[in-house]
Amino acid sequence: MNDKNFFVTVCKKIIEPIKPLYSPKRAFMTAGAAGAWYEDHGAYTEGFSRPLWGLVPLWAGGGDIDGFAEIYADGIAAGSDPASDEYWGDCHERDQRFVEMAAMAYGIIFTPEKVWEPLSDKAKDNFAAWLLSINEHEVCDSNWIFFRVLVNVAMKKIGRAYDAEILEKDLCRIEEFYIGDGWYKDGEKGQKDYYIPFAFHFYGLIYASVMEKDDPERCARFKERAELFGKQYIYWFADDGEALPYGRSLTYRFAQLSYWSACLIAGVYPFELGVIKGIISRGLREWFKNDDIFDNGGVLTVGYKYPSLLMAEHYNAPGSPYWSMKTFAFLMLPDEHEFWSCEEKPLPVLDDVKPLPCADMIIARNDGEAYAYPAGTHNELGCGQIPAKYLKFAYSTLFGFNVSRSQISLEECAPDNMLVFVVDGMTLIRRRNISHEILSDRVITRWSPFKGIEVETTIIPMRDGHRRIHKIHSDIDCEAYECGYAAANRDCDFLTEKNAPDYCELRNSFSYSAVSAVRTENAQICGAKRIGASPNTNLFFRKADIPSVGFKVNSGESIIECEIKAGKVK
Repeated sequence: MNDKNFFVTVCKKIIEPIKPLYSPKRAFMTAGAAGAWYEDHGAYTEGFSRPLWGLVPLWAGGGDIDGFAEIYADGIAAGSDPASDEYWGDCHERDQRFVEMAAMAYGIIFTPEKVWEPLSDKAKDNFAAWLLSINEHEVCDSNWIFFRVLVNVAMKKIGRAYDAEILEKDLCRIEEFYIGDGWYKDGEKGQKDYYIPFAFHFYGLIYASVMEKDDPERCARFKERAELFGKQYIYWFADDGEALPYGRSLTYRFAQLSYWSACLIAGVYPFELGVIKGIISRGLREWFKNDDIFDNGGVLTVGYKYPSLLMAEHYNAPGSPYWSMKTFAFLMLPDEHEFWSCEEKPLPVLDDVKPLPCADMIIARNDGEAYAYPAGTHNELGCGQIPAKYLKFAYSTLFGFNVSRSQISLEECAPDNMLVFVVDGMTLIRRRNISHEILSDRVITRWSPFKGIEVETTIIPMRDGHRRIHKIHSDIDCEAYECGYAAANRDCDFLTEKNAPDYCELRNSFSYSAVSAVRTENAQICGAKRIGASPNTNLFFRKADIPSVGFKVNSGESIIECEIKAGKVK
């Protein structure tokens, strides 16, 4: 039964194993040995801070985990003390520690009795001074602005000095990122990914839930936008609870659900309460139906469905995955709230094909699964596997997607849902867009994998897959491979292959994926190829193979038209 005790138990299961991992004075938590591109001190501070995303709502809702309140009171006192050997450190421009201040501010806002009131007067002064140093430095011009907003709101709520001018300036800057229909862009580079639900809307709804009396008009806007967004975001979820794997920061895993949780806290209901409960409940069950996201000590790992540094961003430190605890914000709902007793309901009836123009994509639904056809507009930020995370032709809740290990072979490139060119022994995939267009029934992009090759690709969703039409201009003769969805090929999957010169199909115990050539001009079909992708490149499955059809592309103008079919095995 999905009552409050059930969700509290799930939260505790995630947090309890990290208890032995705190430093002697408890200001740091080290969940593993890998590094990130910021200072080690920042990574250790991140490890300390991020579990607060789960602990704070647990405490606020009347729950507890033995010893953790003391850990955080002690850790805050030591970490914010410049004289301590566990001092979190002085901050600099665009400091990673600004990200971690958000969770601490969250604690001050909702559970001051745990993270503020137990401190001595000196420790309070140190903690406030350390947090307020965010006002003295530049933060990234993106969702990071909300970190400074939360710090200033926290100081305001406990009667401490804060910078009202910076707070207002930051809130006005957030307004400039709003593009309409519930969508923001995350900074001037304009990506639209999970940072819209689990950052912009999550923080906006937290702000709206605590600042309504102080700032009613803005809070009303945040709520209105969130409700609009939810009507579209629901398309990112499969009937069974699986969320669309797309974009960066996927190691934050079930943070994909945190938008729905924040809606509950702010009293925003894009759908009836039972539907929202169903999304959260099914999503958590999907994540916890096996333990592969944890190490053998029960600690969350960097990865997606299993541990993997290959898919990570440069900013993923060992403690980073605990950002996922934001989903448990709903634990602060009072015991008598209807959410705890209402019946879990399935997704409402959704459109078979749904254009999301503000997200630069079309979403199609097939047999309860979500299939996204994005324009691939985000291709400039170099933080790890960006082409794989944004620039594929299609993404699916059934198949996941692959990241690349290298460009030296098709197997290491692992180019599912890509048209990959082979030039001088190197595999070349879409790495930059020239232009894009989202229509009601198709996505059109112009892109280039390499100087001297330009492609216009039209993606047309169909009932059981999609059609791709590539108009290619190439200055050279080369090979190209049209690739479909990667099919799981673990021992338990019993993958089989069926092919002809113009057709390749892979079928396992639960899914099928096929590519067929329909038409060519100035290009010759070279035969089907099953690409045995390097292990651990697929986010869902440790081993997955990719169906493809090869072509000889001649210099000049060419056309390659293919159908990609995929789905569940009946």
